[in-house]
Parts: sequence; structure tokens; C-alpha cells
Amino acid sequence: MAASLNLITDPWIPVRTTAGPRTIRPDQIAEADVLWPDWPRADLEIACLELLIGLVFLADPPADARDWAARRRPDPARLHERLAPLAPAFDLEGEGPRFLQDLEVLGGEPSPPDLLFLDSAGGNTARNNADLMVRRDRYPALPLPLAAMALYAFQAFAPSGGAGNRTSLRGGGPLVTLVDPAGQGGGGGPLWDLVWANVPDGSPAGPGILPWMRPTRTSETGRQVLPGDVHPAEAFFGMPRRLRLVVEQGCVTGVIQRPHGTNYAGWRHPLTPYYRMKAGSELLPRHPRAGAFGYRNWLGTLFVRGEGLEERAAALETFVARGGGPGAAVIVAGWVMDNMKPRDFVFSRQPLVALPEARLATLLGLGEAAEEARGALRLALLPFLAEGSALEAQLESFVHRTEGALLARLRDLESGREDDAVARDWLGDMRRTALGIFDALALPGLGTRKPEMAERIVRGRSHLLGTFSGRSRTGARLYGRLGLAPPAESRQTEDA
Repeated sequence: MAASLNLITDPWIPVRTTAGPRTIRPDQIAEADVLWPDWPRADLEIACLELLIGLVFLADPPADARDWAARRRPDPARLHERLAPLAPAFDLEGEGPRFLQDLEVLGGEPSPPDLLFLDSAGGNTARNNADLMVRRDRYPALPLPLAAMALYAFQAFAPSGGAGNRTSLRGGGPLVTLVDPAGQGGGGGPLWDLVWANVPDGSPAGPGILPWMRPTRTSETGRQVLPGDVHPAEAFFGMPRRLRLVVEQGCVTGVIQRPHGTNYAGWRHPLTPYYRMKAGSELLPRHPRAGAFGYRNWLGTLFVRGEGLEERAAALETFVARGGGPGAAVIVAGWVMDNMKPRDFVFSRQPLVALPEARLATLLGLGEAAEEARGALRLALLPFLAEGSALEAQLESFVHRTEGALLARLRDLESGREDDAVARDWLGDMRRTALGIFDALALPGLGTRKPEMAERIVRGRSHLLGTFSGRSRTGARLYGRLGLAPPAESRQTEDA
């Protein structure tokens, strides 16, 4: 095992290639057979993608859309040459500046390397012996490459961590969205294509602009670091935490942390979507929600309304503006946090939505109609599935089972099919799915149920049918969301 590690000159990144696993230097992502980072955790893989995008942005970004298009074909020799001057800033240990660590030698008792992982047990959890699902001391020592990747992920996604310990410049556990030109199948395209698709326009910068090459701009007096104060590449190399790794015999055995790292304010990270609470208020980074990411989450992430309250990640907007090409996907990932507590890690591939504004309104209507249909299914199921996890599971099943159909309707919109035809097909998709769920749960053994329960089931199914034919208040709203007029002969009835 190497006694030291330079993240530019040494091979340290495990990857999958067309010929099998290997370990590479960052410049070798431009080799055609390299497919994907191969770390043991999904959060480290996403962090690795961010690091690689940040390195290219720092060393050799495109000047504009024309330059980006001209350089889509990878050039390993050029990338090797452009990254080489950054090497002095990328030693993980040693006497001089250390990668993403405080320039000052920090004093204090080291914590175990577990500190670098967002899902590790905190101090109070361990003291209270409450670390049942994720036990303390999972990582008594870390190999240097794994420690480097965990350190980057921790600084990039840092959650709130007690008095003076700052969150990342996107807040704790931000939502990450990355364009993947390989499409929704994923895994088949060169890693270079994905990295280059997300690199912002800019100008090269040297290692001196990186925050660990200067004394930390500490925040105990309330000092903030704004985007105009430093180079824009600091979005990828922020240092909200003051850390020093303890290295013994070629492994990281501890982490010293001091409070009052850099307090970032006003930043817009290129790989994260943002929103406003109201017109004119500050932009806030989006964070993942618990549960599977699907079309219910598209608004504000994959597409936005024209009201100025939501902004897609700049990487998505830039890729579309560059004419990046059809069929691309969006990787959506991030930790679902409950204040300081991680709940889940979301990882999903979704379509890149690139529709004209008028067609975006139609797509929004399809999603809103699905919420109306979901509400109608809830009312119909309530007689025999009381509020709780069983009911919620069936409602989530409705969303999951209509995912493929919604993707098909998106493709219809992209191909120029008429809005009315797309809306009617989506209405049929939702009707079949909702009735299928209801019938599978309610109809078996209907004849043996108590008369009052059987009557409520029949009324519930009638309500569903009325919704999808526009013969109820919910149905009228559903048709309105779709931009359809209810059948002329239908008579609106009260909802069940």
C-alpha cells in the first residue's frame, strides 16, 4: 500500500471498464474504455462524478457552447497535460497543503474515520447505545483512496453537525442532478461523455485558488463567503468543515475536526436545482424526499414552470442550450436527511425533459391529473384499507405502475403528437391502473362480505368509474388538468 497519495498523479479511482475493473488517475477518464466509478457506496460514486467534473472545470473547461461541441471527443493527452499543474494542491497528506483539509495543523482528540460518512452514528447516538442499524466504528481504518473519496463526499454534502460545524454550500444532503448522454439504460457510455456533459463554461485556473491553499476563512464572527469572493470552481471544492486526517502506516485512522469552517452564502451549485418560497425571495437548494424518485418529483427538478419560483440545475439548462442531443437521461441522487439524521440515499435515472414551454404545460397537467386520480383511488380504498402504511403502499403502487406509461406520453409530446390524444391515452393509462389495483383488493370474496361493506365497495368502484368518465367533482378537476372536456352526456355527481 502506498505510503502517500497524490490525487492527480497517482492511480486511485476504481472504475468499471469494458475489459473489467481497474484503478486510474483522473486524466484517464478520457480513455474510451472507462465506464463508471466503482466505489463500494453509491454516495461515493456520485461524489466521484462531482469531483471529476470539478477537476475538468478547474483545469480545462469549455469557453462556450461552440468550444464544448468541438471538444466532445476525448483527448487523454490534453487532459493529462492540463491537470498536471494542479498536483501540488492534491496531496492527501504531508507537510504542505492537504487536499480539502485545513492549512493549519489542528489540535484535539481524533474521531474515528466513521466521521467522514454521513450515515455513521453520531456521538450522542453512540453514547446512548442507539446505533442499532448502523453500528459505530464500522471503519476503524481507511485506505488512502477510500479516505480521499469519503472526505470529498463529506465536504460536498455536509449536514448540520452541531455548534459551529457548517453545512455544505448547498445545505446538508443536497439533491444532485447530472446529465447522462448514455440515456436511461445507463452504464453503456464512456465516463468522459458524462463528465464533459456537465462541465460548466469557464476559464482554467491554477491550484492557488483552492480553499485549502490559503488559511481558512473561518466563520465564528459570522463571516460569509459569497460567489464573488472566490473562484467559481469553489462550488466543487468547498470546505465547510475544518478537518485534518490522521494517517498511520498508510491508512487514515482518525479525523480531527474543529468548528467554524467556511460559511457559504448565495451560491448556486451547477449540479443542484433550486427554488424560491415566493417571488423575489432567495434561491434555496432542493433536497431529496423520502421514497422512490418518480414523475411526481419531476416538477422543479426535471422541468419548471415559467413563474420564476423553480430553477433546474444549471448543468441541465446548459446541456440543452448547447444542443447536447436527444435521448439523454438525468441521474438524480442524494441523501434524504431529517435534520442531522440520514434516512435514505436516493439514486434514480430519469428522462431529460426538453420540451417547448407550451408542451411543458401539457406535461404538468398530466402530473396534476395523476394526483387527482391518486386521490380518487384513496377514497375508493378507504372502506377496507384504513389510513396507514397499507393504503400508502397501494397509492405508491399506482405511481410506480404508471411510470412507464408517463414516459411513453412524454415521448409522444416530444414527437409532436396532439395534446388531446396524449391526454386521452394518459386518462386510459390511469383508469386501467387504478381499477386494476382496486379490483385486485376489493372484488375477491365480495359475495361473502357483510352487506354494508359490500355496498361501500360497490360505491367506491362507482366513484372511480365516475372520476375517469368526468361524472364527479374529482372527475371534472381531473379532466380540467388534462385540458379535456368531460363527455357532454355526463352528469356531475357528488364524490363518494
